[in-house]
Amino acid sequence: MKIEHVALYVKDLERVRSFYETWFQAKAGEKYVNPTKNFQSYFLSFENGCRLELMHQPQVPENQNDVEKQSLGLIHFAVSVGSVEKVDEMTAQLRLAGHPILGEPRWTGDGYYESVILDPEGNRIEITV
Repeated sequence: MKIEHVALYVKDLERVRSFYETWFQAKAGEKYVNPTKNFQSYFLSFENGCRLELMHQPQVPENQNDVEKQSLGLIHFAVSVGSVEKVDEMTAQLRLAGHPILGEPRWTGDGYYESVILDPEGNRIEITV
């Protein structure tokens, strides 16, 4: 078995799609639109691994979680970039572009080298080797 995809509801579908295409080389499939449900989505594919589905429906309420704190439920997903140097480089570039960095690059107790950033809508992403 494998995880096929993870889905995120977002406010600004095009902005978030562009973020993942720009920073993580995601490739968006065709936009899906269901006018009956007022629903739109993209599936984003990466070089390897599972896909990310970005979904928008105006009636979906805002997430009440505080991005600075941990909470129950899905809290982050990790993207492997291949090297310690690439983790450092991407974190520095994202910082310069004004994206929030929640965790500086570091070795974790369980052996990962990672940083933690937020996408444009406050979803946590671990950038790891």
